[in-house]
Amino acid sequence: PLPCCTMTRALAASIAVAAAVAAFAALVPSAAADASLARGWGDGIEWHSLEEAKAIAAETGKPIMVIIHKSWCGACKRLKPQVASSEAIAAYSQHFVMVNTEDDEEPDDASWKPDGGYIPRILFADSTGQVDMNLYNKGGNPKYKYFYSSDSQVLDAMAAAKSALADARTDL
Repeated sequence: PLPCCTMTRALAASIAVAAAVAAFAALVPSAAADASLARGWGDGIEWHSLEEAKAIAAETGKPIMVIIHKSWCGACKRLKPQVASSEAIAAYSQHFVMVNTEDDEEPDDASWKPDGGYIPRILFADSTGQVDMNLYNKGGNPKYKYFYSSDSQVLDAMAAAKSALADARTDL
């Protein structure tokens, strides 16, 4: 066992280290949150929950991009690394409030399933949270308009959404 004053010094040092770590973590709370919300879709993208995204979009005027996926889905697993490794998608994401909902986080509202509940789906909403059903994968299957199989399809849709959903309050 350590002597009493040595234990006190060790405890004080431990508390000081813990305080320094907590202070640093407080300076970068979004980085920690983003990492947990990225789920492999891109650590360089600032991800939010859908509820957070709606509040941020209302405040900033930015449109919302939502990826709806499942952890067990093969098509989702194929698209995920393409999105995650795309520098162009990461750069374009600055013009959106980005969301990826996984498993049970999928919104219940029918507006998020305009032509079915298949996955993955990518939908765009305006700054009020209203899904724009005219923004879909123009190069995809018309039966599954919101299904994307490549990063280039996602990027094309992001460009169309940026233009269609531009808000006068934002520098889009």
